[in-house]
Amino acid sequence: MLPLIKQRVIQLVLVIFILSVFTFGLMKLAPGDPVMLILNADEMMVTDADQAELRKELGFDQPLYVQYGKWMFGLLQLDLGVSYMSGNPVWDELMKRLPITLELAGGALLVMAAIALPLGIAAGRFPGKWPDHLSRVLALIGASIPSFWLGLMLIYVFAFKLQLLPSNGFGEWSQSILPSFALGFSLAAVYARLLRSGLMESYSEDYVRAARARGVKEWRILWIHAIRAALLPVMTVLGLSMGSLLGGAVVIEILFSWPGLGSMAVDAIFARDYPVIQGYVLLTGVFVVAMNLMTDLSYFLIDPRIRKGKEASK
Repeated sequence: MLPLIKQRVIQLVLVIFILSVFTFGLMKLAPGDPVMLILNADEMMVTDADQAELRKELGFDQPLYVQYGKWMFGLLQLDLGVSYMSGNPVWDELMKRLPITLELAGGALLVMAAIALPLGIAAGRFPGKWPDHLSRVLALIGASIPSFWLGLMLIYVFAFKLQLLPSNGFGEWSQSILPSFALGFSLAAVYARLLRSGLMESYSEDYVRAARARGVKEWRILWIHAIRAALLPVMTVLGLSMGSLLGGAVVIEILFSWPGLGSMAVDAIFARDYPVIQGYVLLTGVFVVAMNLMTDLSYFLIDPRIRKGKEASK
């Protein structure tokens, strides 16, 4: 595992560097002037002296390479700068919003698991029968319905018509049900089909046939042998999905007034709050690399053949 961890650490450094250059350059090319927004130039008279003073305070009067160098020096010290709008450190703003987004992502994963695991296992265990047909219908619906449209329908039915669940807000468990379902349903369709395909492939392996020849019960074959191998492609996609959940939850957070990282990033974009945008992009990149590392490490725990293969290659 040590070479894998070392490789991922190097990859993390490269990702941070590339993202830092990419986001810093895009922020400078983006239309709009944060100085004019901070000074409320649309609502009050702003003199050239006021603009020059604020540009100097923010460091905008210096060359781009100097601005980037100072920002990178602060980044090495986990200092992402200060938000133009709130005046708070960007790191504190991100850490305040991150648990809220992770709560939404965790709720979406619970919804996904509650739907995909039983349906995918049943479809893989009984191919060609009604669980398999049901999983196909679910996959088609999940791939066809955008999450924001599903969210609107959930709000209309359960919040407006039936008045069973709140349509927005954060803090109560009931307020997380609708956004979690809207975000997790489309994932459930994908993972149900992945699990079904993995189980069918596992059942065709020689070790499953050998277990049946020895008289091993079907439930032991499913849970001890087949499902462990079937989880490998699921874990691969899950690692990618967890990273994309941070970015994919933006629409759901805005739709349900969920005060997470996504809604904070959208507000920062409209306010030209460059430090917050750059911090959000970097945090998302770090999270993606970390999830990929955890996914790779999980292979060693799920499938013993990988451990034996690694040991045999040494």
